[in-house]
Amino acid sequence: MARQYFDVETGVLDRSIFADEEIYREELERIFARAWNFVCHESQVPEPGDFFTNWIGEDEVIAVRGRDGAVRVLLNTCPHRGNKVCRAEIGNARRFMCSYHGWRFDLDGALVGMPKEDVFYRGNLDKQAWGMTAAAQVASYHGFVFATLDATAPPLEDYLGWVGRLGIDFMAAQGEVEFLDGVQKNRVRCNWKLAVDNVHDWYHVGVSHGASLRAGLFDEEFLGPMDQMVLLGEYGHGISGPGVTERQYAESVARLDAGERSVWYDAMVARRRRTAAEDALGPVGRRSFGHPNIFPNLWVSTSPQVCLRIPRGPLETELWWFTYQTKEMSAGQRRRNLYMANHYFGPAGLLEQDDAENWSHATRGAKGAFARTLPANLAMGKGADRVLVDPSGQARVETVVNEHGQRWTYQSWQEWMRAGSWRELIAGHSMPPTGDV
Repeated sequence: MARQYFDVETGVLDRSIFADEEIYREELERIFARAWNFVCHESQVPEPGDFFTNWIGEDEVIAVRGRDGAVRVLLNTCPHRGNKVCRAEIGNARRFMCSYHGWRFDLDGALVGMPKEDVFYRGNLDKQAWGMTAAAQVASYHGFVFATLDATAPPLEDYLGWVGRLGIDFMAAQGEVEFLDGVQKNRVRCNWKLAVDNVHDWYHVGVSHGASLRAGLFDEEFLGPMDQMVLLGEYGHGISGPGVTERQYAESVARLDAGERSVWYDAMVARRRRTAAEDALGPVGRRSFGHPNIFPNLWVSTSPQVCLRIPRGPLETELWWFTYQTKEMSAGQRRRNLYMANHYFGPAGLLEQDDAENWSHATRGAKGAFARTLPANLAMGKGADRVLVDPSGQARVETVVNEHGQRWTYQSWQEWMRAGSWRELIAGHSMPPTGDV
């Protein structure tokens, strides 16, 4: 991709990237086929033979726990004729069998047999060469299983960096996490990138979610506080949203020690003070209550949910909402978790319905012969803030509502699209900004 679609200096974005079929095909190859993609949580495949199917771009994959205890990720396509091997979304299997011609595969993807093998193939098929294709690399961080189709990708923890890891650490700090059965799925007629950049958008809250605020379903200070913290990591990872100062954090700790809770973030601070959570999150991370996006498309929500924005062409996105809880939660806390999972986001979520309307209309606007030539303005806060670096090395921007996260997302997206290989991406990607931003 030689053309410039995002101007880093001005924050101006070319809207055609939300509707162009050729760009979308390049994204599948240059982003999804190369990145580390979230596939499942280990708690979803606890026993040998347990499996969960997901997507890496438009490549369907099976995450399966082997007899040796390892989680593998296999492409869900039969090497014989390309048919889908596993039709179930979740379950347990001793082996997988293709429903087209009956080729059978072990849990590690090895081809173990087919109907009347001796009669029809006459011993001329090398079964070792015709097993299911496995992901090039699979790794887990705090139970989050990721896979990449590119053997040259860096190790998962290097890819995540401290910001990507922190996004998962937020959840892990709450206790031992387990994902619940059932994934809420719905499709929105929007480009996947619009759903991703909204993770960093706190400007829309008072307008888009105004009805929910006026109805008293959400507290405005909780849903859209002005005080913000932005953390930017390599390869496009970012965390944007509410944050508190060191003084506010200390005052919250004092209130909690006195048995009081009077400010919306006191409950958040209380969770961060669990056991070793404060040390794990770091002096800056413990003060961030924003939305993490692990590039390209994993949102670790501040509600008890995780969301994947799965591309279904340039004009449609499938949203997968996973719900989690911790094993230490009381029955009352679990009921509250389920209420939030059903009423905040997801197909029936009040907030998600507002957002989906905006994303779909923004995508339709990018299709027009003339409208697609009009730029999008992502300049909010540009040049007005400064990156602050803690002695621990954790860097952040403490400011008001802004578009630093959106600009970082599209700057990184453009670098992924321009790089012809992981070697080029590692050498040419931007490091997180310093100084004025």
